[in-house]
Amino acid sequence: MPEFPPVLQAVLARQDNVVTRAQLFEHGITYPTVRWNAGRGWRILLPQVYGTFREQPTVRQRQVAALLWAGPGSVLAGPTAARLHGVTSAEPLARVHVLVPAPRSSRTSGFCEVRRTLLHDPCIVTRGPLRLSSPARAAVDAARAARTPDARAAILIEAVQRGIASVDDLAEWVHRLRPRDAASLHAPLAEAASGAWSVPESELLDLVATSLVLPTPWPNPVVTSREGIPLTSPDAWFDDVGMAVMVHSYRYHGEGDAWDDTVDKDGDLVGVGVVVAGVTPRRIRERPDAVLARLERAYASARTRPRPAVRAVPRHLAALRGTATPPAGPPARG
Repeated sequence: MPEFPPVLQAVLARQDNVVTRAQLFEHGITYPTVRWNAGRGWRILLPQVYGTFREQPTVRQRQVAALLWAGPGSVLAGPTAARLHGVTSAEPLARVHVLVPAPRSSRTSGFCEVRRTLLHDPCIVTRGPLRLSSPARAAVDAARAARTPDARAAILIEAVQRGIASVDDLAEWVHRLRPRDAASLHAPLAEAASGAWSVPESELLDLVATSLVLPTPWPNPVVTSREGIPLTSPDAWFDDVGMAVMVHSYRYHGEGDAWDDTVDKDGDLVGVGVVVAGVTPRRIRERPDAVLARLERAYASARTRPRPAVRAVPRHLAALRGTATPPAGPPARG
């Protein structure tokens, strides 16, 4: 291994021990030295991009290498950036996705895919050696790359639900796309805007909207007891009668102890007199008529008893007020 000058050591420290051939030459490392070490003491990660180690590169080292290979102005994008922003439903592909500004060209090598873009992103995020496209753009690009409508909706819903991007920011990026590229995202964007926190919840809201009996429910409201104690937020809430609908899903709520805890949490609503109707994603999809009929029966039953003394507020109003404690709800019906 050659002895690196202090300035180059600082560059390597900033770049997780990943470096380009141009940077090596710039700091006095000769061509024969590079040729000798490449493939011996150093790992070749991408064309003219080296890791000064022989171990398998980390995920972050591969991302740094992709940016160095793509060049100035490049940013991590699509599923790669979305995952880094915290969108766990973005498919964890082995390939690193990168955007570069036009007129530079798209290209692919090994694990790196570089795509050129004409769209300016004013909200690029820098984290150490990494540059990421803005959260909203990353989520929209990741959704566009997803293979199914459910996968696209899951990404946009999670981005909104986790506070990674607002519906308005997602909508702006969808509208900035070419019409043919945006076409597959309009329905997922509408699902994200519905207030649902998962694809099954969105399907539940769509199903309820077809009813001639049920009023429009509140998705994921903030609910407290009469004493102000926070209660479980139901997936759908009929405020006039104090009725909750919970979508129980292994995929979206976990398994084992986590699944048991999710089901047990319904008990705090039942304990204060709330009618709780549980449904599953499979039933919503395979037997929607039966699910809707059961919800309508539960709602009719709830109307026959006094409304429980709980307070609820729509989630978006609670967020605007900056508090999780809702104001007083409607008076209990006798």
